[in-house]
Amino acid sequence: MKIKEIIVVEGKDDTVAIKRAVEADTIETNGSAIDQKIIEQIKLAAEVRGVIIFTDPDFPGEKIRKKIIEKVPNCKHAFLPKELAKQKNGKKIGVEHAKPEDIRKALKGAHLMETEPLEIITKQDLIYYRLIGDPNAKTRREKLGEILNIGYTNGKQLLKRLQMFQISRETFMQAMEQIFQEEQING
Repeated sequence: MKIKEIIVVEGKDDTVAIKRAVEADTIETNGSAIDQKIIEQIKLAAEVRGVIIFTDPDFPGEKIRKKIIEKVPNCKHAFLPKELAKQKNGKKIGVEHAKPEDIRKALKGAHLMETEPLEIITKQDLIYYRLIGDPNAKTRREKLGEILNIGYTNGKQLLKRLQMFQISRETFMQAMEQIFQEEQING
């Protein structure tokens, strides 16, 4: 599988993992040490070939993603669920620990983030579907992020992420139906 866009990753190990999974070029941010020179490379890459931001599914990875979005808003975003990015012993999380097939799936599901959120899904919907204010809310949000390929967010950020990706009410409701069906099956 060949990827046209340039993939932005955190480090060398991520580049190795990407190249095991797909044929692609990468730009490494050197972790959170991302500087103006790297931002300029990402801007150029976005203009010439397009960019997919593929950072680790953890706090530092999200921080890097936000820093890039501020300077280069026209990027696609790929996400890996935390459980697919865990080191075998479970101590570390990162793209470099993911299986090639999981990396390919994440890249296939890459989305363009819209900067103007749509009022499609409301906070009341999140309460109704028990994505906030419920003991199992975190688990549901993790599953929702996986199904919709938008990554995991906390309760405060979920609505913004759904709106930024312009997830339709219908798509949201289908995903929630799937989650509740799985909960009934798994008891």
